[in-house]
Amino acid sequence: MKYMLMMNTMKANCEAFGSWPKEDIQAHIAFMISFSKELGAAGELVSAEGLAFPQEAKLVRAGKNGEPITDGVFPEAKEFLAGYWVVQVDTPERAYAIAAQASAAPGIGGNPLNMPIEVRQVMSGPPEEFL
Repeated sequence: MKYMLMMNTMKANCEAFGSWPKEDIQAHIAFMISFSKELGAAGELVSAEGLAFPQEAKLVRAGKNGEPITDGVFPEAKEFLAGYWVVQVDTPERAYAIAAQASAAPGIGGNPLNMPIEVRQVMSGPPEEFL
């Protein structure tokens, strides 16, 4: 089964990240790189990406003639998707265990961030009852 693990963070956390001591930023990035390599070596990683900071986000809708209409940035939004992993695992419990590992990524002083990681199964298609 495939699961998407989404790393959500508060806007304030994104803004504060750049003010962390350099060694803490480096430790956090090293953790993320190592974590993804471990998942890859175990054959569980399908893909993983960190996302640009929220101030670069745009919301796009189709206009009357299909042209893209963009809005953003959204300063009123409180929470943002910071990055994600797509994993291929045998059980939901394994996806939850991986999410818990990601949640404990180091923050300032090496303390675990315990950030929320949303876990959702990736559907291969619509449910049978809708076909």
